[in-house]
Amino acid sequence: RTRMSIREGFSGTVGNTPLILIKSLSEATGCKILGKAEYLNPGGSVKDRPARYIIEAAIKSGELKEGGTIVEATAGNTGVGLTLVANSMGFKSHYIIPDKMSTEKIELLRTLGATVEVVPTVSRDHPEHFSKIAQRRANEIPNAFYANQFGSIPNYTSHYETTGPEIWEACSGRIDGICIAAGTGGTLAGISNYIKEKDPKTKIFLIDPPGSGVAWEPKDGALVPREKTAEEKGSASSVMEGIGSAWVYTPLAKAKIDGVFQGNDSLGIEMALYLMRNEGLLVGGSAGLNAAPKVTKLICRVP
Repeated sequence: RTRMSIREGFSGTVGNTPLILIKSLSEATGCKILGKAEYLNPGGSVKDRPARYIIEAAIKSGELKEGGTIVEATAGNTGVGLTLVANSMGFKSHYIIPDKMSTEKIELLRTLGATVEVVPTVSRDHPEHFSKIAQRRANEIPNAFYANQFGSIPNYTSHYETTGPEIWEACSGRIDGICIAAGTGGTLAGISNYIKEKDPKTKIFLIDPPGSGVAWEPKDGALVPREKTAEEKGSASSVMEGIGSAWVYTPLAKAKIDGVFQGNDSLGIEMALYLMRNEGLLVGGSAGLNAAPKVTKLICRVP
């Protein structure tokens, strides 16, 4: 029998998720298509990694003190991860969430013990944007710390130090390409930097939904992000939560990518249902986009 190890608390169980061979996609493409099973993290998503790193860095720096309150602007999964790490360490949680987010995630956070303020969805330059309200709350609440996932280096570092190395080691350094949907960009930036350092020939792709506020342009032999103009954004939108960057966040600016795919809501949902019904993998729309045929087929053609 496989010997089971003992992990220390919630934080000790974060990471070291398996790569799962997606048999039907592998047979269809003639390549080995693997999915990183981040839903097997204890909080149910990839966001457990940055949540742990952000809190541990804040404790180390002295920004987060005993009995303190973690304040954040979140669309859901980051809040879940932060709350569970906070609960395990004796901290409180207070979140500002735009009203476009699902009722289920809002109620989940409250059930976990977090204080949740649901605010109207407004443009980023509006004084009542959810991120600006969160910054104000962090100043108003005694002994509070603003997690600021959008400007957080630990968000990026969590994937550079854990997710990237896990993928590299599991594949024994033989990787043709990786595709990642992005919100704050921490996952994309951390993995892409680590993998590119190991093998610059490995291709890294972003898949973005309509309505993303970021465009990528070639500059000095690389693709760099910039905020789209109002005309470029147009009226396109997406209902998928947590992906499609509104502007160039600090972690996203560090990403090293070779190309960008566009993927709409119907594609993400269709592929998520396909993976559930054909592979037994319970994933969401962003994971569905990562496994879309136009992505896997192109990666399989990477020389």
